[in-house]
Amino acid sequence: MPAWVWVLIAVVVVAVLAVVVWQAMARKKTGHLQDRFGPEYDRTVGKAESKRDAESELEAREERRQQLEIRPLSEAARERYLDRWQAVQAQFVDDPRTAVASADSLIQSVMEERGYPVEDFEQRAADVSVDHPHVVENYRQGHNLAKASADGSDSTENLRQAMRHFRALFEELVEPPADQPIGREQGDTERTAVADTTARR
Repeated sequence: MPAWVWVLIAVVVVAVLAVVVWQAMARKKTGHLQDRFGPEYDRTVGKAESKRDAESELEAREERRQQLEIRPLSEAARERYLDRWQAVQAQFVDDPRTAVASADSLIQSVMEERGYPVEDFEQRAADVSVDHPHVVENYRQGHNLAKASADGSDSTENLRQAMRHFRALFEELVEPPADQPIGREQGDTERTAVADTTARR
């Protein structure tokens, strides 16, 4: 067989292997982004001109998130925000429009204290989507309803929906790390630690 035929075969084999490797890497990237972003992946793909554009955007969000120093709330801050949320919910009974605006502002305050940049809403939503992909769409819908309320285009039912949307994100933002005890558990843990220390003396 002529040498050029062997060269051609080798080139074809290398090309096929390159395609297989590229497809495997693409599937791996897609799988990672789907696992990381959940419903936010589908939403982004649906809005983008192509799947590649959507995945590039999501990767950019991940890279930006890695540059941010996001921190959990202290227990004191967490309790303070929970108390403020209860006050906002109580306010809804008498003044739904103001309560929704207060809920929107409260979430922004929580995000800022945790380390998220808060200057621009779309960027806030993009940043929080990396850590809270299952509720970020609630945040968008709640914010849109709050804007409609500020413009006078609202109804009590829409305002109630806005509060529900905001609550979904709020609860995740103030949730303590899984390994951090809260409330009574924290007190029990501290007492156990004291007892163990005393027993060793």
